[in-house]
Amino acid sequence: MADEWITPIPRLVFFTKGTGRHKYRPQSLELAFRHAGIEKYNLVQVSGILPPRCKIITVGQGMARLQPGQITFGVISESSTDEPNRLLCAGIGVALPIKDQYGYISEHHGYGMTEEKTGDFVEDMAATMLATTLGIEFDPAKNYDERKEIYRMSGNIVRTRNIVQTAEGDKHGLWTTVIAAAVFIM
Repeated sequence: MADEWITPIPRLVFFTKGTGRHKYRPQSLELAFRHAGIEKYNLVQVSGILPPRCKIITVGQGMARLQPGQITFGVISESSTDEPNRLLCAGIGVALPIKDQYGYISEHHGYGMTEEKTGDFVEDMAATMLATTLGIEFDPAKNYDERKEIYRMSGNIVRTRNIVQTAEGDKHGLWTTVIAAAVFIM
């Protein structure tokens, strides 16, 4: 029998965000990761499936379980600008299903969206992706608040949440970077 690769399934996840400013873009990204507390890990970008029974923990609880240099997986949203006063955003949305189902994590990054608008947008994306996989019927033309009620009443989507970081571009033209991340722990 050939060697089998056992792929670990995350059992924990934490959410974090940060902002960095520097005259060089790579350093502003590093400072955003530092602000978020995740600069010391080797983060591998993954798509947005939240495994069944994956428990949400705090940033502190998550970092206590990781070692510097450890390879870990995450859904990461990042946006940068060197344009003074340009509004930038990075957000992660989560749709949590009933206990034994998988959920969705969505990410969005861009410009010109407030924290509230970005938060609603990423939650909407995650909930809509989950609703379509669960066969929940809804009118996509309705606004998110109306659809959210349909999702909840279905009994299949327990709740949604988001984490968003926004910032205005530095008034002196330094690179400004924002990140939001969902970091998995095996």
